[in-house]
Amino acid sequence: MPLATPIEAPEGRVVPIEVVPLAGYPAWRSAVPSHQRAWADSSGFKAEAGAHLLLPDADGNAGAVLLVVEDPVGHEPGATPGRMWDYAGLPAGLPGGDYAYRSLPPAQAEKAAIGWMLGAYVFDRFKSPPKEAPRPKPRLVWPSSCDRAAALRVARAASLARDLITTPAENLGPAELEQAVRAVAAMDESAFVTAIAGDALLAQGYPAVHRVGRASTRPPRLIDLHWAAPGLRHDAPRVTLVGKGVCFDTGGLDLKSADGMKLMKKDMGGSAIVLALAQMVINAKLPVRLRLLIPAVDNAVAGNAMRPMDVMTTRKGLTVEIGNTDAEGRLILCDALAEACREKPDLLVDVATLTGAARVALGPDLPALFCDDETLAADILAAGRLEDDPLWRMPLHKPYRKLLDSKVADLNNVSDGPHAGAITAALFLKDFVDPAVPWAHIDVLAWNLKPQRGRPEGGEAQTLRALWRVLRQRFGRA
Repeated sequence: MPLATPIEAPEGRVVPIEVVPLAGYPAWRSAVPSHQRAWADSSGFKAEAGAHLLLPDADGNAGAVLLVVEDPVGHEPGATPGRMWDYAGLPAGLPGGDYAYRSLPPAQAEKAAIGWMLGAYVFDRFKSPPKEAPRPKPRLVWPSSCDRAAALRVARAASLARDLITTPAENLGPAELEQAVRAVAAMDESAFVTAIAGDALLAQGYPAVHRVGRASTRPPRLIDLHWAAPGLRHDAPRVTLVGKGVCFDTGGLDLKSADGMKLMKKDMGGSAIVLALAQMVINAKLPVRLRLLIPAVDNAVAGNAMRPMDVMTTRKGLTVEIGNTDAEGRLILCDALAEACREKPDLLVDVATLTGAARVALGPDLPALFCDDETLAADILAAGRLEDDPLWRMPLHKPYRKLLDSKVADLNNVSDGPHAGAITAALFLKDFVDPAVPWAHIDVLAWNLKPQRGRPEGGEAQTLRALWRVLRQRFGRA
């Protein structure tokens, strides 16, 4: 959807936005003119993070906007006042006009600009044009200290992920997901995409991707993007991103309920997030050799659908008994992860809407991080705090691996009980990852269940900003 990009300073009147940390509100209130203090008091304004108030000038016109933001959290280098979402409520809460922040340091200015753009996001692809002229929208003047390219990079990527996740499955199948990857690759002549589709998956050694997707009339595929920054040495760092691309999940023969199936257009959320991250890497020309792998399928019901208790062979050669056809995401990921490890990347990250168990444990807003590399895990968690894009680490508890034992195959795709579902799913994936490769698995919801400030109900690019900070810190763009 179109992005509400900030504007250059206009010739007309601009209303200033004053940012006040929560702890500084009493001092601000004491210092402002009495008519503004009286206005704040009479309006019942409550000072809390993200709250704003349009203040009158001495003549009763719009004089300024007060925005209260969170105090700096923690002591990590780079911490600034305000969470990004504190800034994101302004586009929906202000009348038409032009607005500009008073002086902000660069990191805070970037956060404010991104918050504005994401706060103005609307998914209206399927809406009829309004019959009446819409009310004038507020516009933000670019903060003077903002790195515009950096802010646009984040906002465009997050909007891409939101658009893809929210698009109905009828309009976004495996072929359309491939086209979305090709559109990102078209940004830079150094990027190229290949795709292996249908029965060619068997011929080229991706049997699990084929088995999961073969029952759909829309052929499954493995989408593979390669890119390297111009002029890189042949031994430059390799970064490989893998995303679950289940464009719709019926559950297969272990059919979901109507309620369970309702949001399954978002089951490709992991692929949307890693594609958005790949777009950022390419746009910033990060000095890495990038690879993006997306196994894209529908998990459908038909006469040739995979059955419970079937046994499949995977790309790695391990055999898997199908304990439940609704645990299909890990099956397509295992082929992609095995292929990713063939090149021994310096960093491997997979993102997937993998388990309801992670949501039961952590709720909708906290993606689950699984990583047995202590430094990498610490870096991701710290980046999540700084970027207002939090994750929570969960254990790869080795004793639970026996829950995946099978009597007829090397392992089962599910455990035989109700416990530790997110952990056993991560342990399943771990069997397909080279222990020498630094790897993180992230289990996300990728959806806002209800509107929040700057986050409309619908697809959400969870962990995107945290992972982008990690890539910049590790590979040359701090």
